[in-house]
Amino acid sequence: MVTVRALPMGESAFLLEVSTLDEVLATHAALAASRAAGVIDLVPAARTVLVRVDPRTLSVAAARAWALDAASTADTAAQQQGELQQVDIVYNGADLADTAALLGVTAERLIDDHLSAEWTVAFTGFAPGFGYLVSADWPHDVARLDAPRTRVPVGAVGLAGGFSGAYPRETPGGWRLIGATDAPLFVPEAERPALLNPGMRVRFRRVDALAPTTPVTPATGGTALDDPTAIRVVEPGLLATLQDLGRPGAASLGVAPSGALDRRALSTANRLLGNAETAAAIEVTMGGFRARAERDLWIAFAGASGAATLDGHPVDPYRPVQWLRGQQLHLDWFTRGARAYLAVRGGWGGPTVLGSRASDVLAGLGEPPLRSGDQLSLSQADASPIPPVDLSPWEAPHDGDLDIELAEGPRADWFDERARATFFDTVWVVSNNADRVGIRLDGPPLARERVGELPSEGMMPGAIQVPPSGQPTVLMADGPVTGGYPVIAVVTDAALSLLGQARPGTRVRFRHAPR
Repeated sequence: MVTVRALPMGESAFLLEVSTLDEVLATHAALAASRAAGVIDLVPAARTVLVRVDPRTLSVAAARAWALDAASTADTAAQQQGELQQVDIVYNGADLADTAALLGVTAERLIDDHLSAEWTVAFTGFAPGFGYLVSADWPHDVARLDAPRTRVPVGAVGLAGGFSGAYPRETPGGWRLIGATDAPLFVPEAERPALLNPGMRVRFRRVDALAPTTPVTPATGGTALDDPTAIRVVEPGLLATLQDLGRPGAASLGVAPSGALDRRALSTANRLLGNAETAAAIEVTMGGFRARAERDLWIAFAGASGAATLDGHPVDPYRPVQWLRGQQLHLDWFTRGARAYLAVRGGWGGPTVLGSRASDVLAGLGEPPLRSGDQLSLSQADASPIPPVDLSPWEAPHDGDLDIELAEGPRADWFDERARATFFDTVWVVSNNADRVGIRLDGPPLARERVGELPSEGMMPGAIQVPPSGQPTVLMADGPVTGGYPVIAVVTDAALSLLGQARPGTRVRFRHAPR
C-alpha cells in the first residue's frame, strides 16, 4: 500500500507526493491504467506525479478524488515489469577515467557496474526524450561537474547522483560523460517519439563502434499548398516564431506545451479571419518584423501595439487587412506590450510535431525562429468566411502595472510567513531575463524556511519557482517540464496571457485568485 498526499499546483493541476521512487513508478502505473477523461498529463518525477487536467472536461476536485482512489491501488511489490529496451554504448566518454578515480574504482570496474545494472526509466525531463535511469544494482553516487559544459553532444551517456541518462540532442549539461550511443532517443515524427518512457527497463550493451548516422529531415505532415510560398521574411525583428495552441499532453516525454504566450491575442487574430482557434500565427516579439507577400492574402494582427504599415501606408490592428502580392508589411517596434500575433486566413503552414506547429525555442522542436529570407506557406486548413463584424470582446495589452492572480503552489510551506507576505506585498519588476522559457523577477530575495535540494518534480507554465538566490522565476510555455526549485505559487491560466505581454521593466503585483 502506497501512502499518498495531494498538493495543489495552480487551478488546473496537482501533485501526488509519495515517499520513494518505486512508489512513484507504481503510482504512475496505477494512474495510467485507469486514466480519466480530461486528464491532459501524468508526469512522474523523483517523489511526485503531476496530474494536469482540462477543467472544461474534468474538475480538479473530481480529478483529485479519482487520482487518490487510483493511487490507493498502487503496489510496488505487484508492479509489472516494463518493456525491456537494449541500448548500444561505446565507453569513450571524456569523464570516464576521472569519474572512476573520483569513485575509487578502475574505469573497467565502472563500465562493468554500468553494464551489469538493469536500469528503469524513472521519469523524463530536462529535454524531450531525456530519461532519468535508476537501478537498485547501481552502487555509485556521482557528483555533477563543478562547471557544466556549454555543449554536450547528441547521444552522450552520462552519470549524475544515482542516475544515468543519454542526451537526445546537443545541449549544455553538467553530467559526467562516460560514453556515447547512437540509439534514436527522440524522433518527433515517429509514432512513439521517445525511445525511453517512464517504467521501461533498460540494459546497456557494449559495442566497439557506433553506426554512422544519417540526418533525418522532419516531415511537414503534407500541410503546404501546391504553391507553398505565401510570404518571404525580410527582417524577423528580435524574435519571430510560429505558434499555435501548443502541444499539451506530451510532458511525460519531456516535451513542453509551448504555444502562444498570449493565447487571447492569438485567438482574437484567428477569429477575425474566420480561422479555427488552433491555426498557427507568427508570434512577433518586440516588433521590427518585415515581410513581403508572394501572393494575395488576408491577415490580421493582435496583441502588442506599435506602428504598422503596408508599403508605407498605415494599417490597423484588430481587423482583417488585405495584403496584396508584392507589398511589404512592417510591424515597427512595439510601444505597448511585448508580442503581437500575425494571423493569415487559413493559417500558416509548417512542420507538425506532436500535433502542433508551435516552435519550442528551448527544445528545438517545430519551425526554427524565422530568419531573413525564410519563406512561409499556407496551411490547407479550411477557414470560415471572414466575419463582416467582430462582436466578441477583445482587450489590448495593458500599458501600466500588471495585477496577476495566483493560485496555490505545492511548496509554499518552504517559506516562512514573512517571506510569503513579502511575495504578495512587493511590486516586482520584470528583469531582462525574460523570454519564452521563463521570466525572472527583480525584487527582495525570498528566504527559504527549509534548506537543501527539492527532488525534481513536474512543472507547468505559470509555476513560480524560487531558486537559492531568492529571485522568483515564472515558467512560461517553453519552460522545462520538471524542476528542482520549490514552487511558491502558480499564475492562473487567464493571467498567463497578461504576463506574456510583459516587457523588461514592467511592474508586477501578485494577488490571491478568488477560490
